[in-house]
Amino acid sequence: MAPTSETLTAERILEATEEVLRRHGPAKATVVDVARALGVSHGSVYRHFRTKAALREAVTKRWLDRTSGELSGIVAADRDPETRLRDWLAALFAAKRRKAGGDPELFATYMVLTDENGTVVGEHIADLTAQLTRIIQAGVATGDFASPDPEATARAVFQATGRFHDPCYAREWEEPGAETDFTAVVDLLVRGLRP
Repeated sequence: MAPTSETLTAERILEATEEVLRRHGPAKATVVDVARALGVSHGSVYRHFRTKAALREAVTKRWLDRTSGELSGIVAADRDPETRLRDWLAALFAAKRRKAGGDPELFATYMVLTDENGTVVGEHIADLTAQLTRIIQAGVATGDFASPDPEATARAVFQATGRFHDPCYAREWEEPGAETDFTAVVDLLVRGLRP
């Protein structure tokens, strides 16, 4: 049975939007397509998301938040800061590789959507660097890391590892030697953080 507007939730709309985007791509996907996939009127979708742009922004945020959520557990883990830093960077690289390689059509779609939603991307990057900051602050507190400004250091670490998480490098992530290069960069950064 098709859902009614009473049972329609923002989450269900976002799930359907992701599927519509996967099928049609960002240029052809419409709110009407999303509504049709849900068995509701497009007006029902607009009651949750006032505009097509708002819907696209929300689905982009949801996609980016999956990575942030995966990483937040590492930040809070009961392990030494160096291990958390290494694990966090490795998990970020793995998550980005999984997104790019596991569903290339959807990844390409999200590349278009992230270009449209600079604010959402900026918030995502701010969240990721805040997570890194907490790891570096913990390392400073335990004496494992030396940093007069953990926030600036976190931004530098994030930027220094950009080749392994910035989507513009996605084609390089599966090349031979990518893992070796990643490990070399992380080792260099960790040595630089030590007192």
